Amino acid sequence: MPNIKSAIKRVRISKKKTLQNSMRKSILKTNIKKCKQAIANNEPNAVEALKLAIKTIDKAAAKNIIHKNTAARKKSKLVKALNTALKQQ
Repeated sequence: MPNIKSAIKRVRISKKKTLQNSMRKSILKTNIKKCKQAIANNEPNAVEALKLAIKTIDKAAAKNIIHKNTAARKKSKLVKALNTALKQQ
């Protein structure tokens, strides 16, 4: 445990930020999973699920939870999966 006041504060802030990041990452994974399931099951709300997933991905990239290229890749894969599913109907 640090003895210096500023170091103690950094530890507190680090714990808080880690918790926030893990919460955001969990929400991101959940929304992506829901979107994939909606696309796989040909549900009518797949487009809305995709919009929510893309919004969450963009927020995570803006907050540096994930890299911007990772965000672009995830969005691209989801859109491609939706377009493939819509063509097969």
